[in-house]
This record gives sequence, C-alpha cells and structure tokens, in this order.
Amino acid sequence: QTRLVESGGGLVQPGGSLTLSCAASGFNLRDYAIGWFRQVPGKGREGVACFNGGTTWRDYADFVKDRFTISRDNPKKMMYLQMNDLKPEDTAIYFCHAIFKFPTNVSEFWGQGTQVTVSS
Repeated sequence: QTRLVESGGGLVQPGGSLTLSCAASGFNLRDYAIGWFRQVPGKGREGVACFNGGTTWRDYADFVKDRFTISRDNPKKMMYLQMNDLKPEDTAIYFCHAIFKFPTNVSEFWGQGTQVTVSS
C-alpha cells in the first residue's frame, strides 16, 4: 500500500519544540521531493518547507526560517520536521507530501495530517 503517515503532533507551549515524523510505504522515497504543508480552518494549505529529491537543497517559508528544519532518512523511508521556538500562529494541521515528476505523469502522495497546537 502506497501512503504517507504522519505522527508527532500535539499540544506544546509557546517557545517549545516538536518533531513531526512521516513514514512512507510502497514507493521509493529517495527519488521524491518532499515537503511539509499546514492548514488552519478557513484558509488554504500553505507550504512550510521542502527538500528536493536526490540533492541536499532545502527551502523554507519565511515565517518558519531559522526555527524549523526539514530532514529525510531515505533508507528508513522517513521524513521529519523539527519545529523549535513554536508560536501560537504555528497552530495548524500539518501534512507531509511527496512528489515525483515522471516524463508523462506525476506521482504524488499526501499524509492524513497531524494537529499541532501551540498554547499556554
């Protein structure tokens, strides 16, 4: 079965840290570009961080730069989002994403989402 499954969300106080994990199954994560997105009720899904496949290139949204770190462990088929100095505005459902563009089609997967709540 091909899928992504997140874990690691929860409630954390402002200034705290959380690490989200995402396990891939049924496909070779190594070839895929990966990313993390988030969404709050009433708003569209926004990109948080991305990590290109086959390279070390990574990029972050301005609102998480210097606080969040995206990483991957290809042999374990895992991706991670380390989140530090969390703020209440980081509260959202976080989704992991993987995509690979073949010459004639695109292979794409989304996780089911994990809730992160930053509150005192």
